[in-house]
Amino acid sequence: MTLQEKFARLGTDNAPGQEGLQKDESLPMIGDKLEGPAVDFSHGDVNAHTPIPGSLETFVKQYAVEGTYQAYTEYRGKGTIRQYLAEKLAEYSGAPVDPDTEIILTPGTQGALFLAMGSLVSRGDKVAIVEPDYFDNRKLVEFFEGEIVPIQMHWQDVERNSGIDLEQLEEAFKSGVKLFLYSNPNNPTGVVYSPEEVAAIGRLAKQYNVAVLADELYSRQIFDPEQPYAHLRALEEKSDQLITIIGPSKTESLSGFRLGVGYGNAEIITRMEKLQAVVSLRCAGYCQAAFLNWFSEPEGWMEQRIAEHKRIRDDLMEVINRCPGCWARPSEGGSYLFLRLPPLKVDIFQFVKLCRIQANVTVTPGTEFGKQYDNFVRMNFSQDHDKAVSAVERICKMVERYRV
Repeated sequence: MTLQEKFARLGTDNAPGQEGLQKDESLPMIGDKLEGPAVDFSHGDVNAHTPIPGSLETFVKQYAVEGTYQAYTEYRGKGTIRQYLAEKLAEYSGAPVDPDTEIILTPGTQGALFLAMGSLVSRGDKVAIVEPDYFDNRKLVEFFEGEIVPIQMHWQDVERNSGIDLEQLEEAFKSGVKLFLYSNPNNPTGVVYSPEEVAAIGRLAKQYNVAVLADELYSRQIFDPEQPYAHLRALEEKSDQLITIIGPSKTESLSGFRLGVGYGNAEIITRMEKLQAVVSLRCAGYCQAAFLNWFSEPEGWMEQRIAEHKRIRDDLMEVINRCPGCWARPSEGGSYLFLRLPPLKVDIFQFVKLCRIQANVTVTPGTEFGKQYDNFVRMNFSQDHDKAVSAVERICKMVERYRV
């Protein structure tokens, strides 16, 4: 693979917030522009859902008091902050975390994903990834010249779990897969893996000695308090090569601080640290201070934040269910809806552009999550409630215009 080919596969034209990179083209427009406020469903709106209270004050205080000590931390993050997070994450995930050897602070969870992939994938390695799942999983496997082994998730056919094809997963592991990646809750569908599914993943990974990278970025935002959530690292049967990544950028709206965490196998964490040392040196020193508000939110704050998002989800589902031919499974966790569209007169890329130009609404084409999802769009509903409802109503009007 040439350098040109490698970087061409990292195409960012359809990535969240990058729609301006798309080339202008002649589009088969029908009808006039639909009026309504601009809504960018490609990512959340932190103006609609403000960050954890006290985050800015903590940042300013640490900047003023710690100075250089906060700016130039260890590559894996400031020791006192790692200690704080190790205790919080151990309590949260149900398994101990050694602050000295088993945790690294990174520039966003995206940074943790990159470092973990760079520490686990060599040229030619087979890597199993779920489809659909976070688009950069696929891109990073390709960038590090691994071989993708897709694992299907039949989420459209089940109601209360992910529908991951465990038989296919075992066959993949038997074939020599070195690493398995999955997000829980899943991005883009919002489905939550059942405890039985997570246990099966752990058992199979241990049996076949497969490393696992578990993305739990949205795991704090589960809508049904009665729905169980299983942390793979809390199980007895699991891979010895397990890394979990998480961060406060989504539900907690600290995305602008670029804060992420990887924790798990000490040897892999050390590799991640060495890679971080030559890529970004460290998670931005001053920004690390905002970690101290994570998992220490005011009483009731997280519950209220989840309730706000549930209301938005429910009201968007009402609109979708009134749109003939459209379908989405209600998100069980996180802030995504993966909307299936009826047959249209235009392809998915044209429809996405037409929505942006004619309806003032930005969505992510489903093909980012698997080539077969060319009749889906992903929407991040962490938005202003009324604007989001208006935007989905406009999407439905666009569907009516362009349906076959």
